[in-house]
Amino acid sequence: MSISAIFAAGGVVMFPLLAFSLLAIGLILERIAFWQRVSQRQQRIMREVLKLYPYDAPAAFHKLEQNSDLPMARVFLAALELEQPTPEEFRLALESSAQAELPILNRFSTVFETIIGASPLLGLLGTILGLMDAFSALRLGNAGATNTTGVTGGISEALISTVTGLCVAILTLLFANTFRGLYRRQLALIQEYGGKLELLYRRYYAHGRLPFLGLPKSE
Repeated sequence: MSISAIFAAGGVVMFPLLAFSLLAIGLILERIAFWQRVSQRQQRIMREVLKLYPYDAPAAFHKLEQNSDLPMARVFLAALELEQPTPEEFRLALESSAQAELPILNRFSTVFETIIGASPLLGLLGTILGLMDAFSALRLGNAGATNTTGVTGGISEALISTVTGLCVAILTLLFANTFRGLYRRQLALIQEYGGKLELLYRRYYAHGRLPFLGLPKSE
């Protein structure tokens, strides 16, 4: 049976399931590209910045600006752009900027959850509609009047829609859980590297020699 025949046999619920599957594939590809970019560059850049910062703070700041497409670089920049902050202000800047990055890191999670929850329900709806068609073609007590094609078509619609809904939900669930794991790991890394930067700043502040970034003063 061809794909078009399977789609036609699945009934009306195949249209929203097709839309869900295309939406899920598009969002999954976007998230894969995002996490691949972050995983390949971010930890290396942050290690280089933390090594540069004690000896050449302007170079570290410049490297962060060059990589401002990375979430952790934006977190660091938000704190380093402050003009001689106290350690408490520096920590608050790190925390608030990290909170601002959470929606970007956890992007599309609500859409994934909706697809995971709604796809099996649509499959179940297709099952009910298919069984209704099958029973409507069945003539109890009069086997000769029973529409065999209608019975088999209704059962086929019930099975295909159920399988399709489960496949869409399972595929989306696998990737959504993977992205959720990457999100949690990213939070841990932000806390780790943010804590290291804060510790360096506190040491400088305690000795009264804050790193000079050479930033232009705002008017």
